Amino acid sequence: MRLSERLHAAGRPLVDAQLAHPTVAGISRGDLPERVFRSWLEQDHLYLLDYVRVFARLAWQAPPHHLGTLVDLAHSTLHEELALHRSLAAEFGADLEGAAKGPACAAYTAWLLESAADYADGLAAMYPCMWGYSTLGRELAARPAPADPRYRRWIETYADPGFVELTEVFARMIDEAGPAPDRAEELFVQGMRHEVAFWSVPL
Repeated sequence: MRLSERLHAAGRPLVDAQLAHPTVAGISRGDLPERVFRSWLEQDHLYLLDYVRVFARLAWQAPPHHLGTLVDLAHSTLHEELALHRSLAAEFGADLEGAAKGPACAAYTAWLLESAADYADGLAAMYPCMWGYSTLGRELAARPAPADPRYRRWIETYADPGFVELTEVFARMIDEAGPAPDRAEELFVQGMRHEVAFWSVPL
């Protein structure tokens, strides 16, 4: 079994916990209260800014053949994923510039930035976000589409085959980096726990 496959097996219960979370369930049905999604958008915007910094920190340590991949992922996050946030923020009235990190966001980003001090550790710590959202996107897309087109667009973003492909590239990078399996699983599961906690947004 590849290390990434071991991580997927360890993370599956925490994907299920996210699917059962009221915020995710509300997105899936299309009836999540706007104020909840607005708060989530503000927190995720702040999270993604630090996520770009983590990509950059890992790129500095990466072997030459993965330098471009990590720089491209940082660029894609900064210019494409955050563009979706700005578009949705306008529709939901989110205040991206005035938002402050809540406890879950602050804990998660601080942990990620610390983990990225080591290349292999940083890959394992970052992977829950990519794999978790790719898995959520595909599973939510397989359900009846929410009536609200804004929630439908959010689901389609993370179910997109291009995002799935990037996630698979990242999995191969983890397998190649060869971190100690127990250490990688510990970091991955901790990251998945942060992912679950992140859905309980401050209001």
